Amino acid sequence: MSAPALTRRIVVAGSLNADLTIYCERLPQPGETLHGSGFSVNPGGKSANQAVAAARLGGAVTLIGAVGSDPHGDMLVASTAGAGVDVSHVRRVAGPTGVAVISVEDSGENSIIISAGANGTLTPDAMDPALFSGAGVVCLCLEVPLETVTAAARAGHDAGATVLLNLSPYAPVADGLARLTDVLLVNAHEASAFLDGFDMPAEDAPVDAWLAVAEQFAARGLAKVLVTLGSAGSVVLDSTHAAEPVVRIAPTKVDAVDTTGAGDAFTGAVAARLAAGDPLAAAARYASVAAALAATKKGTQAAYPGAGEVAARLTA
Repeated sequence: MSAPALTRRIVVAGSLNADLTIYCERLPQPGETLHGSGFSVNPGGKSANQAVAAARLGGAVTLIGAVGSDPHGDMLVASTAGAGVDVSHVRRVAGPTGVAVISVEDSGENSIIISAGANGTLTPDAMDPALFSGAGVVCLCLEVPLETVTAAARAGHDAGATVLLNLSPYAPVADGLARLTDVLLVNAHEASAFLDGFDMPAEDAPVDAWLAVAEQFAARGLAKVLVTLGSAGSVVLDSTHAAEPVVRIAPTKVDAVDTTGAGDAFTGAVAARLAAGDPLAAAARYASVAAALAATKKGTQAAYPGAGEVAARLTA
């Protein structure tokens, strides 16, 4: 599967973080100190990662965000611009850039703590409706203030774009934001929290077990939901598709080195394929490969695959 030229622009509004990553044999327990085996400082932030992932896969991407007046801000702007992302609407503000402190164990699993920094200064006034004109997809997460996310969703909705909301890091959202969302992307824990503790089916449950979940989301005004299940793949819930309201997406098997940012690679790939006109299930299959390939290398943005790499794996 080759990636055709994309005709619809992707607007990503949200966070840019410097990733401060330490590698270790295993993640520490509370109160425990461990020796690490390596340290790196890399460009990250969910929105910047998603923008880079989409751009590497052929998307025409504009990033709206904020960085501080420090070397981390310089690094982030250079990295995203280097991937082909339009960064002309990334503000420079006084103070520190956002950071993420990350621990990665030998299995590839990680733990992350973020400090908002400049991301906390991204206010609704930065979501100028003119920036969303002609956009095909608007990609959002929750690493910036909720009122800013809502303003971006409203601008994208009013522009006729598909609003893709990655509900991470999880926070309760008002019904107004849900109504502005065309595709909700969550993991199983986030899905359960959003649905007030509704139990998610087991990873090996039959497809029909997810129909009740789809009904729960539809009752909240969300007809299209993509639930990621980590190494078990993902599930597409689409209440508008009468013949196939639930589709299981098989995982792409790889030897994982570092799963940091793999979820963002998935989200960016979904945005890229939706912008190309793919239906949600096809976009999820493509994104499964992109995210798996991203996990085979250390770091985030530098690990993201290009369209050729994904196509080669899809046709292998």
